[in-house]
Amino acid sequence: MSHHARQLGQLSAQPRSPEEAQLDRVPNPHPDTDYCARFTAPEFTSLCPVTGQPDFAILVIDYVPDQWLVESKSLKLYLHSFRDHGAFHEDCTVGIGRRLTALLEPRYLRIGGYWYPRGGIPIDVFWQTGTPPASVWLPDQGVPPYRARG
Repeated sequence: MSHHARQLGQLSAQPRSPEEAQLDRVPNPHPDTDYCARFTAPEFTSLCPVTGQPDFAILVIDYVPDQWLVESKSLKLYLHSFRDHGAFHEDCTVGIGRRLTALLEPRYLRIGGYWYPRGGIPIDVFWQTGTPPASVWLPDQGVPPYRARG
């Protein structure tokens, strides 16, 4: 697996599955500084592995990089690869967090999966690698908890 930006600036085919998707990393220009980078995917979709019906979520990924940054086009293609992928909410959310952690070896990473209700029950999933560095400003993820009828 290459860890250099192979897809940036090139016409890239949509991967058919998360396993086929190539995530790329690039050097962090500020490895001596603790800071938080955030990616928000407000229209994440996957498929229910039981019914095949689409599931929708807002994903918020916060990480404190060390030597590597995730290349954003490869992240976008990776997240889009879940559209035809059958997996439960917990598997999608934690799996994305673990794959990014393995690639980037960040000082800290957290992911919030805010899933839209299906079958009357919303399921939100949260995963993190540990404790963020004390000097990092880590704002609230900004997605309100589910509230029925406003």
